[in-house]
Amino acid sequence: MAVRATVSRFPIDVDAQEASGLPWGLTVTPFAAKDENGIGPAYGSNGHLLPRCENCYAYFNTYCDLDQWAWNCSLCGTLNGLPSDAISRYSNPQSIAEMTSSFIDLEFPLDGSEEEMTQSRPVYVAAIDLSSSEEFLELTKSALLAALEALSPGALFGLVTFSHKIGLYDVQGPIPVVKNVFIPPDVESSLSLELEDVMPLSQFLAPVETCKDRITAALETLRPITSWERSAGAAQGMDSVLMGGRGFGTAMEALFNYLGSEFGNTFALARVFAFLSGPPDYGRGQLDTSRYGEQYASKRVDADRALLPEQTPFYKDLATIAVQSGVCVDVFAVTNEYTDLASLKFLSIESGGSLFLYSSTDDSTLPQDMFRMLNRPYAFNCVLRLRTSTEFKPGNSFGHFFPDPQYENLQHIICCDSYATYAYDFDFADNSGFSRHSGDQPVVQIAFQYTVVVPPEGLSNSEMSSSSRGKHTLQRRLRIRTMQFGTAHNINEIYDSVDHEVILALLVHKVILASLEQGVREGRALLHDWLVILTAQYNDAFQLVQYKNGNKSMSSQIDITFSQCPQLEPLPRLVFALLRNPLLRFHEEGVHPDYRIYLQCLFSVLEPSSLHCGIYPALMSYSTPDTLAYPRHSLSRAALITSGSPIFFLDAYTTLIVFYSSTADPSIPFPPPQDCLLRQTINKVKQERSITPKLMFIRGGQDDATAFENYLIEEQDVDGSGFASAMGFVSFLDDISQRVAEYMK
Repeated sequence: MAVRATVSRFPIDVDAQEASGLPWGLTVTPFAAKDENGIGPAYGSNGHLLPRCENCYAYFNTYCDLDQWAWNCSLCGTLNGLPSDAISRYSNPQSIAEMTSSFIDLEFPLDGSEEEMTQSRPVYVAAIDLSSSEEFLELTKSALLAALEALSPGALFGLVTFSHKIGLYDVQGPIPVVKNVFIPPDVESSLSLELEDVMPLSQFLAPVETCKDRITAALETLRPITSWERSAGAAQGMDSVLMGGRGFGTAMEALFNYLGSEFGNTFALARVFAFLSGPPDYGRGQLDTSRYGEQYASKRVDADRALLPEQTPFYKDLATIAVQSGVCVDVFAVTNEYTDLASLKFLSIESGGSLFLYSSTDDSTLPQDMFRMLNRPYAFNCVLRLRTSTEFKPGNSFGHFFPDPQYENLQHIICCDSYATYAYDFDFADNSGFSRHSGDQPVVQIAFQYTVVVPPEGLSNSEMSSSSRGKHTLQRRLRIRTMQFGTAHNINEIYDSVDHEVILALLVHKVILASLEQGVREGRALLHDWLVILTAQYNDAFQLVQYKNGNKSMSSQIDITFSQCPQLEPLPRLVFALLRNPLLRFHEEGVHPDYRIYLQCLFSVLEPSSLHCGIYPALMSYSTPDTLAYPRHSLSRAALITSGSPIFFLDAYTTLIVFYSSTADPSIPFPPPQDCLLRQTINKVKQERSITPKLMFIRGGQDDATAFENYLIEEQDVDGSGFASAMGFVSFLDDISQRVAEYMK
């Protein structure tokens, strides 16, 4: 569980927090195996015996004062009695996880008999769009073949297709058999019969280890639905078949109800991989994509605001059905046409899944992403709770979870991998703030309760009875991190403790929220105004602006680069880069609304360092493929020219580019050899990513270098118009300086 705060020394009170101009909060990556310093938790058992405070329900931890019979809660100060079993256990503290570490992971006893525990098998279902092309199906087959290699023994796999009909595959016999049911074309009608009546679920879900060859054979039979088949459907009285044929909404709804009948029995979590080649345009949940082509400017409508909200609540409601059915949905959209991911995204993010977008089949990393996603550990049925000491409290929470309807600051996460990150901001409980004289320090406690599926080889022989060998076991665990923070006695101490990457993470969450509610223009304005106010507060705090005749001097004296505080120096560049990012660029600049939604979903789950890379890519130079010249350059052409290095490596999180300058010595091998330092760096970056980055090699002067040059943002105009007389980051700082001068008058 990695936790990073915007400031490691908290503001002493409301006035200090407001004077700093900084967001106050933290990010947490609950299922990360280690903390932010690379240290793992202390493991233990009997999580249900861990003492809890009678007042605030916080868990006992190493910061609590303990005597023989009682303990003081480190969060609220309440004196709690110790139960007799705890007294005897804590008499030998070296063997107890919660006595030795403030970061613990304890096993919980499961409810139910051993038979119920071991019956749960991982279930995976591929739902494939047949209203597509041969290329799309070939890519999907490659992805699923990669997936089959990553699935653990004992997993169950189902194959379903959708178009103007739903196809269920039985791969447990000698040859694959498909049974179809037609989808009614209108938005109101459901299927004429349940999928359970078409094919029993036990026939549909096949064990991977014995049926892998037949699953592969079934995949090879997939063909796109032809116009002839649609005409045949129309001949049966289905008038609208020729108009569309992608009955995604009806198919998903039927599939969730189908799987839900065995939730808690056959499986504890089912993962559905939905492969889409375009917008749902048939049956329930069909989307009107004509709104993308509308001329918003002539109607005086902000396109960036009009295209961000969902056009129907259908998929949000469908996500609720998925959750109730124990289903997590990953959506893989392979399309360059408008698909309205603004409506579809809820199906994945609210069911605990991921949203992937690939603009073409040619260079898609879909197979690698599938393998990577299934090859890493994940937790499910998770509950995340953040508690604080009494002087402050959690404010807003951000991330792909849904809040508990009854309890405050309690979030449910359907499925969580080791990369998924969530954010919180803080507010003071009242105006008194933290005590200046008391020895009590601010405390944050994060509790994460989760379930994992342990394959048979993950259990010791003593844990397995002979009847349970070969079966998977559910394990319920409780992970707790308790952290104590210092308080800052003045604004210098706040600024010196800043983590600029965490500040960027909170800013990204806030501007995404503002964009969705009020449009991209409002999101940009919010970000711009924040930097102006922060710069003004900083100049005021350090008394950098002189007074002349009772008036503050002109903007030439304003320090807009935070030269007195190295921790704040990266912020203007990060804000500039965020304003240049497709997340906040305007529709008229050619930013596709689906790509914007994809970025919103991706950036909302990234931990701060990865997000920094996605917003302001890392650019390093090499003098040879084996020699690093400089580890970090600014994103400008001037930096390239002045460095004199022949090779540059750019890491933009989703894209990696190796660029050889036009003046590079022809004897330097291109592309870099496999055994060189540069390749090692590339491979390490790819290995640590949550997604598979696209790798490009460009030779300056010979290849088209546009892809690389587009990332050199510091000479680009912040508004994207390209007509400014002095373009880029320098003019942006001048503008901020003038705005600060106006603000401080």
